[in-house]
Amino acid sequence: MTRAATTTLRRTPRLAALAMLAALLAAGCGDTAQLQLRDGIGAQPQLPPPKKTLLPTVHVAEATGWPAGAAPTTAPGTTVVRFAEGLDHPRWLHVLPNGDVLVAETNAPPRPQEGQGLKGWVMQQVMKRAGAGTPSANRITLLRDADGDGVAEQRSVFAEGLNSPFGMALVGSSFYVANADALVRYAYTEGAQQLQGPPQKVADLPGGPRNHHWTKSLIASPDGSKLYAGVGSNSNVAENGMAEEDRRATILEIDTRTGAQRVFASGLRNPVGMAWEPTGRTLWVAVNERDEIGSDLVPDYMTSVRDGGFYGWPYSYFGQHVDERVQPPRPDLVQQAIVPDYALGPHTASLGLAWSGGNQLPPAFSSGMFVGQHGSWNRKPRSGYRVIFVPFTAGKPAGEPIEVLTGFVNGQGEAQGRPVGVAIDARGGLLVADDVGNIVWRVTGSAAPQSTAPGTVSR
Repeated sequence: MTRAATTTLRRTPRLAALAMLAALLAAGCGDTAQLQLRDGIGAQPQLPPPKKTLLPTVHVAEATGWPAGAAPTTAPGTTVVRFAEGLDHPRWLHVLPNGDVLVAETNAPPRPQEGQGLKGWVMQQVMKRAGAGTPSANRITLLRDADGDGVAEQRSVFAEGLNSPFGMALVGSSFYVANADALVRYAYTEGAQQLQGPPQKVADLPGGPRNHHWTKSLIASPDGSKLYAGVGSNSNVAENGMAEEDRRATILEIDTRTGAQRVFASGLRNPVGMAWEPTGRTLWVAVNERDEIGSDLVPDYMTSVRDGGFYGWPYSYFGQHVDERVQPPRPDLVQQAIVPDYALGPHTASLGLAWSGGNQLPPAFSSGMFVGQHGSWNRKPRSGYRVIFVPFTAGKPAGEPIEVLTGFVNGQGEAQGRPVGVAIDARGGLLVADDVGNIVWRVTGSAAPQSTAPGTVSR
C-alpha cells in the first residue's frame, strides 16, 4: 500500500466525522418540535410519542460572549448589573454567611473514554461550539462587595489545584468541595480570603475515565449532619451498560463526620441544583432528562425528593412512560417510578436552583424557586437560555413560570451567555453564573441602589 493510500485511510474516520458534523449542523437535520415550549411545562406536561431520526437533532447556539456594555433583558421592576466579569467559565455559586460570594471556575476533567468513536468525537465538537470546550481552571474564586454597591471590587483565589470543582457547602468551620471524583474538606475561618493547607478527602464520588456527567452538586442538611451530592448518569440511556452506572443518576447522602454514604434517591438522570423548601423542610432538585427521542421529549423537571425514591431513569420517564431503547426492560422498576412534581420544558438544561427566601426583588418573586436554564442542543427551536422563577404555594409549585433574565441568545442565533448556577446573596440580590459570558450577574428590584458601572440595564 502506498503512503498516500495509508494517509487517506487514516483520514477517513476524521473526514467522515466532519461530514457528520456538517450534516448535523445543517438546517433541517433531526426533527422540529410540534408542541409549544409551554406544553412541556407544569405538573402535567404533554408527552407525545418518541421520535427516532437517522441523525439526532442538533441546534446549537454558537458561543460568542457579550458585547461591551450589553446585558440580559430583565423582568419588569428589576435591574441587572455585572457583579463580576472576566472570569474563567464560572459555573456554580455559594454565598458565605459574611456575604462573600464564591464561584467555581470549572469545566470537564480529562475523560479519555467519553469522546471515543465517531459519535463521541462529533458531540465533542458540538459542545465546543456551545462554549464547553475550554480547559478547567480548577479553582474557586472569592468575590467581595465591601462597599455594598452591587459590584464586587475585591477578588481572590479561595482554593485552587482542584479537580473540576462544582458543588460547595459550609458546615460550621468546615468547607466542603465536590470535585469530579471526590468530596474534600478544608478548615475555614470567617472572613478568610483563601483556604489554607491541602484538603482532606471525605469520600469518593463516581468518576472514572468516562465520567459523562462530571458535575457533582452539593448541599448540606439543615442541621449540618449530612451532605447531599447530586451525581449524574454515565450515559444518555445506559448505552454503556448498567455496570457503568454504579451510584450514578442518584443523590448520595454523606455523613459529614464519617464520610459514610448511601443512595438517598435514584433514577434521576442528571440531578444538579438542589435547594431546601422551608415549608416542609423538603429537598428539591433540578434534573436534566434524556435526549435523542425528539424535540418535544423529554421535559427536564424539578421535584421534591423522597428518601428511597426512584424516578425512572433509564427505564422510564415522567413516571411510567417506558423508554424502549433500554434493554433489558425492568417493568418492576417502572411501576415504582415517581412522577416528578413540575416539568421545566424539554431540553432546557435546567441546572441552577435556588429558593427565593430573603430576596429583594418585587413581590411576585417572594415565594418559589429560581431556575437557571443553560439551554438546549437537542431541540429545534431552542429552549432554555434563560433564568425563570416558579412560584410556590403551600410548599408546591403553583402557576406558570416567570421569566427573570432572557436575551442570552441574540438575533443571529448566537449565545452571548448561558446561565448556570443561581443564588440569593446576603443583600437579597439574585446572582447568576454565566459560563459563556464569563460573568456573574446580579438582579435586584429597580428601586434598589445600584452601581453605575457599565453593564447596568433597567427595564
